[in-house]
Amino acid sequence: MVRRREFIKIVGGSALGTLPLPTYARHAAMPVVGFINAASAESYKRQVAAFLKGLAQSGYIDGQNVKVEYRWAEGQYDQMPALIAELLGRQAAVISTTGSTAAVQAAMAATRTIPIVFVIGGDPVKFGLVASLNRPGGNVTGVSFLVNLLVTKQLGLLHELIPDATNFGFLVNPNNPNAEPDTNNARLAAEALGRKIVVVKARTREDIDHAFTQLTQERADALLISADPLFNSSREQLAALAARQPLPAMFNSREFPLAGGLLSYGPDQADAFREAGIYVGRILGGEKPSELPVVQPTKFEFVINIKTAKSLGLNVPPLLLARADEVVE
Repeated sequence: MVRRREFIKIVGGSALGTLPLPTYARHAAMPVVGFINAASAESYKRQVAAFLKGLAQSGYIDGQNVKVEYRWAEGQYDQMPALIAELLGRQAAVISTTGSTAAVQAAMAATRTIPIVFVIGGDPVKFGLVASLNRPGGNVTGVSFLVNLLVTKQLGLLHELIPDATNFGFLVNPNNPNAEPDTNNARLAAEALGRKIVVVKARTREDIDHAFTQLTQERADALLISADPLFNSSREQLAALAARQPLPAMFNSREFPLAGGLLSYGPDQADAFREAGIYVGRILGGEKPSELPVVQPTKFEFVINIKTAKSLGLNVPPLLLARADEVVE
């Protein structure tokens, strides 16, 4: 690994002779890191800051000894190949695909040599992204915070808050590769509780409005929203629609209750992005992605917006409130 102090020595000594940069940093005097996300820049500010923090922990400072190039798909999955091509055209030394399995798949289709560091919610082995969690193999590794495997826990918490609910809605983006397994998990979780589930789909922001109309027609008592970049970028819209319905809704990250949503349960996404930044720095320093184990989350956050609960006429059970990691007043 080339630490920042060592890098400065290399630059300072360049007049005396040319010293080689690490294997993956030879693309340019200042290596380029491609950062691609299926959502919008506005909705991922906290995560980007954490990514840059992790990069700095590995000795790389954006604008000083590395250049981070950002590409945002704004929820349009079909834009992924073109955005990846742009980053390859910039001779990216490493590409970090964040928030979407589709982004990783697009990057893998474009290159089998340039290192790819992902941050996703699903199982990377199941989707063929890596050979195993401990020994990824190939040019791909990263962080899987397994939010897509938390549907049972999320539905259980929603059930604790609204034990009389009999008909749960489940909002999913069918363009997301995780849509089918997420839906299956939601159905199994609802069956285990002896409840029904109504699956509604949204590919665009306009579809989200139609989905809530369908939920009204289907008489849904509560709503679980799957993890998806489109929904992350539409959290204010989702929170407003749920309040207008009114419909108690469970989300997957703390940003949603902060935007007025009711509940969220999921891993600390900022920490996951920080870990990805560390991995990018380690790869720039010469380590191989094939030998860096996929990182899994150790910290999960349960957040309740008590103001939203009151506006929905809900009394949060004291035991449930006590289990919350954060309560938004």
